Amino acid sequence: MTIRIREARPAEYGVLGELTARAYLKDGLLDFDASDSYLTELRDVAKRAAAATVLVAVADDVLLGGVTFVPGPGPMADLAAGDEAEIRMLAVDGAARGRGAGAALVRACVERARALEGCGRIVLSTQRTMESAHRIYERLGFVRTPERDWNPLPQLDGITLLTYELTL
Repeated sequence: MTIRIREARPAEYGVLGELTARAYLKDGLLDFDASDSYLTELRDVAKRAAAATVLVAVADDVLLGGVTFVPGPGPMADLAAGDEAEIRMLAVDGAARGRGAGAALVRACVERARALEGCGRIVLSTQRTMESAHRIYERLGFVRTPERDWNPLPQLDGITLLTYELTL
């Protein structure tokens, strides 16, 4: 099986949005389960694609997963400063895990960041329980940046996101 990485096509936005939402729900990554308002963000691939680049992993015309590459500060950035790109909303379909789609998507984001003039780092946020994703990031050279860890819902305790960066 050859995995190809390319930009998502508008006709795939609905499928990718559902794949992403399903992955986050199945893995227990949403603090409020099916009522979590973040599901709306995960499903809205068109909104992401309008402000950033949405990449997909495809094999044999089957969508395996996707990621949002944010080329710098802007409406889709959570962390990215002036000389940083960001990875957001990485998800791989449960049936496709373990085949390298997640790592291929992250590598594609790193390549895009390296191609950006003036980009010195690529950053990301992740949840403590996303251990398989942590292994991918670390294997690709990302390092933890605990000083940048943050809480997307400051009114609630215990929702701290871990951060990683890769110096390019």
